[in-house]
Amino acid sequence: MYKLTKIESGVCAADGFFADGVSAGLKPDGAKDMAFIYSDTLCDIASVFTTNKMTAAPIRHFRNKGDFQTNFVLINSKNANAMTGKAGIEDIDEILSALPANITNPVMSSTGVIGVRLPKDKIISGTKLFNLTTRNSDAAAQAIMTTDSFAKKIAYKVELEDGSNFHIGAIAKGAGMINPAMATMLCFITTDADITKEEMQTLLNANTQLTFNAASVDGDTSTNDTVMLLSNKKSGIYNKEAFNKALYEIMTFLAREMVRDGEGATKLVTYKVTGAVSDKEAEVVAKALSNSLLVKTALYGEDPNWGRIASTVGASGAKADEALLSISFDDVCVYDKGNLYFDEAMEVKAAQVMKKDSFTISCDLGLGDGSFRAYGCDLGYKYVEINADYRT
Repeated sequence: MYKLTKIESGVCAADGFFADGVSAGLKPDGAKDMAFIYSDTLCDIASVFTTNKMTAAPIRHFRNKGDFQTNFVLINSKNANAMTGKAGIEDIDEILSALPANITNPVMSSTGVIGVRLPKDKIISGTKLFNLTTRNSDAAAQAIMTTDSFAKKIAYKVELEDGSNFHIGAIAKGAGMINPAMATMLCFITTDADITKEEMQTLLNANTQLTFNAASVDGDTSTNDTVMLLSNKKSGIYNKEAFNKALYEIMTFLAREMVRDGEGATKLVTYKVTGAVSDKEAEVVAKALSNSLLVKTALYGEDPNWGRIASTVGASGAKADEALLSISFDDVCVYDKGNLYFDEAMEVKAAQVMKKDSFTISCDLGLGDGSFRAYGCDLGYKYVEINADYRT
């Protein structure tokens, strides 16, 4: 038995972790644009990165380090340091070499515009503003934002049956270029749980598939997608079931927050697919629904056009049969195994569901026990406005 209790400290919830965000002049008007996460003891680190072949310099730099421990993560927004070649790696080396001597094997993560060299002088000057005794997860979460409209953080205290406890917390950014193939995002998770590096990586991989890999705003995958899990083991306490549950809850919350904050989005929609031949086929259907532009625009118009749902299910490539399919908007069933319930009264009820900020579209394929949940949002005019002039 264990108990999860939400707390407010984000990446500073775990013992020995510190964080802050500062303004280094990368963003206009003094907005925070650089953050750090620091542990007063060395951490094991697990990671998951983008599937994009045009991998950004910070990820290549990280992978070049091999097997290592660290006590410091440096994050900048506004500039992705992607498509910058060998020079992008060299820029990271120069920046990290300017950090204080008590920092060991630091890593860097970046987000922002692709194809521009890092403003090294500004970033190095920005690191001089860091106070490694500061615990300000909110400021760190704000500093890593790009087109996000709000900061994203969460933390839990995990208490075991004998009264012992450990902590796990996170910050994240993401609002656009979100695709269920490692969502376009940065996420940093910290814990004082006494977990092995191997188990960290196993649990991170498994939960990424169910959370960040199940989120879609626009179907695009960026060059910089990064999830890092750091453990300094300071609590001396660990329970696999409890840790895995806390990690899943944190990553699910952040994945949903990214979709809720999708550029110009007004709806957060869960696509619940059941009755598939396998979990993998259910995943195919759920992701097809979350990525469909026709479905997304219907959501924006609050139009319960269930025909677009059925069509997307049929086109997904998964096994499906209209005589076995059922479709519901929350608890309003509009189609059930060949029976069409979508009369004028039912349309009114379905339209009322679609006016909500958050709801579920359920598809039961009636073929087996496979299931999967994906998360998506609507697509409207604001998305075009944001991305038409993102670089400028």
